[in-house]
Amino acid sequence: MEELTSKERIKKIFAGEKPDRLACFSGMGNVTVEGLSRYDYAFYEIHLDPEKMANAACTSYELYGFECAVAPFDLGVEAEVLGAEMNFYTHKGKKDIVYPTVKKKSVEKPEDIRIPEKIEESGRVPVVLKAIELMKEKVGDEVPVATYILGPYTLAGQVMDLEYLLKSSFKKPDMVGEILSTFVDFLSELGKIYSSAGIDYLTVREMGAPTDVLSPRMFRNLIQPYLKELFSKLPEPNVLHICGDTNAIVELMWECGANAISVEQKNDVAKTREKLGDEALIFGNIDPFGTLVQGTPDDIRQAVKNAIEGGVNSVWPGCDIWPAVPAENMKALVNSVRELGKL
Repeated sequence: MEELTSKERIKKIFAGEKPDRLACFSGMGNVTVEGLSRYDYAFYEIHLDPEKMANAACTSYELYGFECAVAPFDLGVEAEVLGAEMNFYTHKGKKDIVYPTVKKKSVEKPEDIRIPEKIEESGRVPVVLKAIELMKEKVGDEVPVATYILGPYTLAGQVMDLEYLLKSSFKKPDMVGEILSTFVDFLSELGKIYSSAGIDYLTVREMGAPTDVLSPRMFRNLIQPYLKELFSKLPEPNVLHICGDTNAIVELMWECGANAISVEQKNDVAKTREKLGDEALIFGNIDPFGTLVQGTPDDIRQAVKNAIEGGVNSVWPGCDIWPAVPAENMKALVNSVRELGKL
């Protein structure tokens, strides 16, 4: 088969068609220090300026051949739209990698939720939309341009006191469910806004719901119903990503209705493949810090080999790539997939 572009390859993968090889891409942040250095950007700048966001998002493709451009890079966009106050650490130096965090929560009960009439004009959504436009102009013919939204429960953890949310999940599940239902409406609308901007795929990051935090029963009863509702309303193609130990819930994840699921290194991919069968699209499961940052190129090649032998449809880092990843390790990741992922 003639070699495809990254965009063509990933389109085939999402369509369930046979590509020339597996892809090496992500639905989460993959900006690197080397990429920032290319433009002499401070880390905080790329969260606030659409041109800098777009330029930074494209560097992992331009420098290493990583097969996507994804923005934004933090988990605060939705929370900010809903009234949470963010800290962007603008006082930090250019070499300091500190992600934005929520410094003031905005929700305690369902009636506290305020969804703006024009989401596309609220918070940093205009920054992300402009960045998507610029990314498409820059690399959109060669690689897919993507973004992500939070899952309903993860968003709840961003705008509510986390300890209160966890306690309420057990003691006040009806209240939490009312909040999650409202967030489904908000997130599905945001997903449609991003889709209209021309993204090629969308990832839902339900990072607050692995089984090392909540039991499989809690996931089934409190988390899964709202993920199902969300995916029924979202544009395709889309991916469900959940961090942590997901071995006990992969079947529940697949039932949520996403086109693909993404798992991290704690997931036994071979067993996941066995459980879900050949038709499921499974992306994973390279350790984004322990292997990509702290490992050697040989470690990375072995991790890629293990993931492919386990049955992944594409090689994904298990979460955001930590920006301090060595350049030789990013190259080893991409080159290993090119070598070992031929079909």
